[in-house]
Amino acid sequence: MTPTVSSPAATLLLALIVIASLVGLFASPALIERNLFRPYWLIPRRQIATLFTSAFLHADLAHLLFNGITFWAFAFPVERAVGTPRFLMLYFFGLLASDLGTWVKHRGDPDYRCLGASGAILAVLFASIVYFPSASIFVFPIPVPVPGPLFALGYLAYTYYASRQARGGVNHDAHLTGAVAGIAFVTISDPLALAQAVHRVLG
Repeated sequence: MTPTVSSPAATLLLALIVIASLVGLFASPALIERNLFRPYWLIPRRQIATLFTSAFLHADLAHLLFNGITFWAFAFPVERAVGTPRFLMLYFFGLLASDLGTWVKHRGDPDYRCLGASGAILAVLFASIVYFPSASIFVFPIPVPVPGPLFALGYLAYTYYASRQARGGVNHDAHLTGAVAGIAFVTISDPLALAQAVHRVLG
């Protein structure tokens, strides 16, 4: 069975992300401007749809390429492992959790805006670490693969620290809450998988 057949939701989501981002970047910049997530204006201007639409757009090709490759590497095997309905719940749970993290941090800033699928993708990535704890992850520029559980600990520590610094243009709050949401989703929906992962890691 081919990945596109066994992972229909991941295939569709990836196609939508790529197509919408390319249209916004090269054909209709107004599409990006209309769908940016602005926490301050979420409720006053009822921009509820941007909670979802902002996740299908990206700031530039590098942003799209990085997220697209990460999604491709982890979403397809996760959907095959958990099934399409649960995969979709995981993805959108991570998306909304990352939106919430962004809103909590930036709801008082009328100029803050963001976009991209990173929060949802990190939920999928961290769920993947639970389901495949023996797998390793390549992290540029580290020349050797990093065990998934070790990557998870390091990434959570780094992202927590970075989110407290409030510097640069990276939405670390969305990354942190998305990653935690991935683990939380598996804990709630499939506690046996989490217990098995812990057993395999700790022996």
